Parts: sequence; C-alpha cells; structure tokens
Amino acid sequence: MRNEFRLIALAATLTVAACGQKEASTPSAAPASDAVVVKIGHVGATSGAVAHLGKDNENGARMAIDELNAAGITFGTQKVTFELLAEDDAADPKQGTAAAQKLTDAQVHGVVGHLTSGTTLPASQIYNSAGIPQITPSSTNPKLTRQGYAGAFRLVADDVQQGSAMGRYTAETLQAKTVAVIDDRTAYGQGLADEFEKAAAAAGAQVVAREFTNDKATDFNAILTSIKAKKPDAIFFGGMDAVGGPMLRQMRQLGMPAKLVGGDGLCTGEMIKLAAEALGDGQVYCVEAGGVDGDEVALSEKFRADYKAKYQMEVQAYAPYAYDGVKLLAQAMQTAGSADPAQYLPALKAIQYQGASGKVAFDEQGNRKNAALTLYTFKAGQRERLAVIR
Repeated sequence: MRNEFRLIALAATLTVAACGQKEASTPSAAPASDAVVVKIGHVGATSGAVAHLGKDNENGARMAIDELNAAGITFGTQKVTFELLAEDDAADPKQGTAAAQKLTDAQVHGVVGHLTSGTTLPASQIYNSAGIPQITPSSTNPKLTRQGYAGAFRLVADDVQQGSAMGRYTAETLQAKTVAVIDDRTAYGQGLADEFEKAAAAAGAQVVAREFTNDKATDFNAILTSIKAKKPDAIFFGGMDAVGGPMLRQMRQLGMPAKLVGGDGLCTGEMIKLAAEALGDGQVYCVEAGGVDGDEVALSEKFRADYKAKYQMEVQAYAPYAYDGVKLLAQAMQTAGSADPAQYLPALKAIQYQGASGKVAFDEQGNRKNAALTLYTFKAGQRERLAVIR
C-alpha cells in the first residue's frame, strides 16, 4: 500500500509538471510541490430507517473538511486540499462492503465510518487488507478492535461498557426487580442486549423474557403480549430509534407500564418524534456512548452551535465524533508530513487530541482511552441529561 501511494504521488507530480511546462508563460501557475489532494472516505446510512443518523455523521465529517481547507493545511511546503468521498451503506452489511471496496478502489487515504456495527465489522476487513486506517465515530460492537487490525480505531465506548452501565443503572437506580430483553438481531443490538442482560442479572434483577425482532419491524404485538404477561418493571431494547419509537407506542397501547431502557440507538432527537405522546416523562432511559464534562463542555457547545448555524438543525447524535475523526486523520498526517497510511499510522496511534467530543487518545487496541458514557431520560418532549460516567 505504501508503494502504491508513492507511485500515485509520483504520477501526480509528473502530470502537474507537464502542465506547468505548457503554461510556463502564466505567472500564476502553481509549482508542482503545491498540488496535494488528500481523500478522506466517509460511510454512513444516508438512506433507510436511520438515515437521520447517517446524515448527521456525514455533516460532521464534511464540516471538518471545510474547516481544514479554510485553514490552509500544509505538509512541509506542500499545500493540501482535503476531499470527502461520501458513501451510503443504508445500514446494510452487503452495501457496507460494497462502499468499502469503492473507497479502497478510489485509493482514499483514510476512512471515517461506518455508522453501524453491522456494516463496520465486514468493511473493516477490506480496509485492513488495503492498509487504510479506519476510525468509526459510532460503532460499538467490541469485535471491531479485537480483530488485531492495526488501522482500526473507535471514538466511543463499546457495547460492553454501554450495556453493562445500563444494566446496573436499571437494577440499582431504577430499582427494576424484573426485566425483559428484546434485540433487533443486528451486531449492534444483540451485542448490547447480551451485555445488558449479564449486568442486570449480576446487579440483582431477574430476566423474565428474552425476545428478538429485526431492524425493519413495525409490529411488535406478539412479542409484547407475551412479555406483558410476565409483568416486567423494565424492558430493554437493543436497537435503533426507528424500531424503538413504534415499539414504545405499542407498549402504551397494550397498557404496559414498564419503563423502556436502551442504548445510544434510543438516545436521539428522532426518538421524540417517533414515540410521540407515548414518550411520557421519565418512562424512557438510555445510555449514549459518549459525553463531555468539565473543561470539555465549552468546545462541545461551540461545535453544536457551529453545526446548527451551518446546517440549520441540531446535532442528532454522533456528528461531533465524525468531525473529530476527520480532524484526527488530518493531525496525524500533518505530524508525519504525509498522507501515506504507512507513514502517518504511528502518529495516529500515539495521538493526543482535544476536540468536539473531548480529549482523544487510543489504547493499544484502537479503543478510546477513558471513554465517557452519558445517561439520559426524556421529559416534556426533551432529552434530559442525568449524568456523565466513565
């Protein structure tokens, strides 16, 4: 991979030099050393049920690209232009691998993505084979960084941390004596539910039911009717808001008083719209893989204000992490003075960065050190932060 990038860089230099010979009489012609284009790939679900989250991530990445180009980044004496190559995987594993192959064929210098674990995991094999570093801003399945891939990085806490925290919180703070567990059979949802179940049971809650649906389901009557007979104090759903919102509405239609608890897939602004009047006050609790506190808050708030000014909408979930993912790649390249992955990967592994999502450094597996989690509930149609935990 390293030699491929050197050959491409040489070809680009020769092309620019040839153009310079033809236009030698033009005083404004730029020297060949000034022509460096760095291609950053981004993949998220910008179509389908979670398109609002995929577009949120893409917006964050694009915002970082715009800022880098406005700042006039250089590698030594070479001026750099950053280009975002954005692909849609629709949260589908097959489309995810197709998108990864397309970016690999385009010889991107680094990738920020994917949105979901179900697409990130198979895509990671393609990037690893091509030697392209990949930073996911939102995928939480632990397997990603346990495969031994040198270029795989994660900017959020994984499902072990997230599911365990929600399991303990449900049993200890919400004082649920009995819980039911539902997952959507995706790599994200099932993994999260497994961790919740273990932690809730360890904290003293009795798991009275374990059911599953899928990530495109809309009818949950059979599952919920079966669970209703067991009268759980809380129902954990491992999945996204596109399914969780309608599920909550059907719980209320069936007269189920149980609280709905979940992971970051439920901790979104869209959940408020999807659940509508069923949302209630203090009836839904979720944990988001991320969060800032202390001196990190100011930078986070600035990012959110800038994002809203640029896109006329609020941050949905992980835009700050996608934004930081692009900036991390750029900083590592600047440190190395090269966009060649083999050259800048050591700098990425050793990076110390302060961004919109807080302080970033990676452990030996590529996980974020001291990753935060944020607990939320919903009241008066708004998401309310309860606590940041680490």
